[in-house]
Amino acid sequence: MNYPKKVVIGDITVRDGFQHEEKFIPTAAKLWLTEELVLAGFRHIEVTNFGNPSGMPQFRDADDIFRKIRSSKRIADRIDQVKFTAVTIREKAIERAIQTRKEGYGPDRILLMVSTSESHQYKNSGLNLKDYWAMAEKYIPMAREAGMKVNGTVSTIWGCPIEGPTDMGKAIDFTKRWLDIGATDVEHADHDGSASPDRIYAYFSRLMDAIPHPEKHIVHLHTTRGWGLANVLAALQAGMTNYESTMGGIGGQPANFVDGVPVSGTGEYYYKDPSIVGLVSTEDMVVMMDEMGIDTGLDVDRVLKIGQMVERITGRRLRSESIRTGRIPKALSGRS
Repeated sequence: MNYPKKVVIGDITVRDGFQHEEKFIPTAAKLWLTEELVLAGFRHIEVTNFGNPSGMPQFRDADDIFRKIRSSKRIADRIDQVKFTAVTIREKAIERAIQTRKEGYGPDRILLMVSTSESHQYKNSGLNLKDYWAMAEKYIPMAREAGMKVNGTVSTIWGCPIEGPTDMGKAIDFTKRWLDIGATDVEHADHDGSASPDRIYAYFSRLMDAIPHPEKHIVHLHTTRGWGLANVLAALQAGMTNYESTMGGIGGQPANFVDGVPVSGTGEYYYKDPSIVGLVSTEDMVVMMDEMGIDTGLDVDRVLKIGQMVERITGRRLRSESIRTGRIPKALSGRS
């Protein structure tokens, strides 16, 4: 089997991981985690969501966390090497990101998102696809002019939790459209763990035939049914070199209940048990790739220590196996 020799892993725990938590994660903990991720070698980190905090109070500290990151002495010598991302689904959030950028502390990159499912698109953004594309075409040049890169995410590629099956070809078309209107990279998201390894391989192989630039594509996978790392392996076989994940495999749909108070989030959870919706575990993916001889550019031992601390931050056992078992001993693997 042929795998890439080197990959880039972006950690999105501080945003996507914590957005599903039903207790507010202190700003100081978010800052500590961001700093530790930088020190472990991560160069792509998703930090917050600039949307309305009344619906997602986990991000009521969005401005504060960016200010603290920019002034952090722990990572001052590395900060220019890192791209910090904020999610900006709608106009006001993009405008807010542009303003913070002008004030000297804002994100290096923002994220917009379309779904191949109209129902999912409207639930996540409040706009239909036609209107969302029009909005994106207007605001992407403004964001680029302000010095920010723009990620265009494509969701519900392998199925929609509302509508059911979707057409993968539509996701290819949406990817081309994102790049045509100025997005600098595209995230390909299995947001609810709908995909099986064969379908992951089929899609990313098709994507590479259509747009053979792996550096422009980011693999975003959930592990709802335990297939996460199998799907990562399938994406590696298809030649994908950029991945996203969260510490402990946490994350998913924004919480609709935070610190004992019901909030809007994005509405009802898609699943009866909200604890089953999470991303691929950063720790487990990093250890697996390291054992495969794939260069992640990360300090593997430090990643495992971070994972142990994230369990203490969240106050519960998370989904990483590697922080319990550790790396495979060299005496067993024979690797130097």
